[in-house]
Amino acid sequence: MNNSSRTVLITGAGRRFGLALAHAMLDEGYQVIAHYNTSKDGVAELEQRGAVSMQANLADLAQVHQFIDSVQQRVAQLDLLVNNASCFFENARIDASDENLTAVFNVHTAAPYLLINRLHEQLAAANGSVVNITDIYVDSPSTDYIAYCAAKAGLASLTLSFAKKLAPAVRVNAIQPGPILFLPEHDNAHRQKVLAETPLNIEGGLEPMISTVRFLRDNPFITGESIKVDGGRALTI
Repeated sequence: MNNSSRTVLITGAGRRFGLALAHAMLDEGYQVIAHYNTSKDGVAELEQRGAVSMQANLADLAQVHQFIDSVQQRVAQLDLLVNNASCFFENARIDASDENLTAVFNVHTAAPYLLINRLHEQLAAANGSVVNITDIYVDSPSTDYIAYCAAKAGLASLTLSFAKKLAPAVRVNAIQPGPILFLPEHDNAHRQKVLAETPLNIEGGLEPMISTVRFLRDNPFITGESIKVDGGRALTI
């Protein structure tokens, strides 16, 4: 497929899944708009390949509006929006600062709401689609990450609501990742515990997530769906 005239906006494109997805979309010939907040190193790689980088702190809704204004000035059509940016804060960090509480809900729920709502005309012009990255804990929330799980649940609800509202011009779906890529701070004991609770007993890697984005993008008869990419871990939590 020649995607040279297609545009994708990926939030949180500076590292991990967002960075890998941006590279994959560049490989397919997409014009990539790579959003980042502080993770500039990965974005510099993308810029060298022709991506357009845009910085914004999605915890600050004024910056979100400015960011959307900039996107609208740049593109008349948007084929794919991937709401991937995240801040994974445990209870102690949330309880230490109301600013952190606000950040969790703004990044995971309020900012995606604004992005989808304000960019729906650009998406509709391309018969585009939205992929929201939620979490398997949407369905079985963790008591260690209460606010994070609630915010991701809000994003899951937005997926359903916008799928109804924007059909048939725009499709809106979600992916619920599980143990795709451990964080550097996860020690071996934690990793082994998580894998023991995962029926497929492996760390998934990023390619299954990228493949699922492509599946949701390319299947014209799916909207309002949420796909778990978790090695079966949601069965055990």
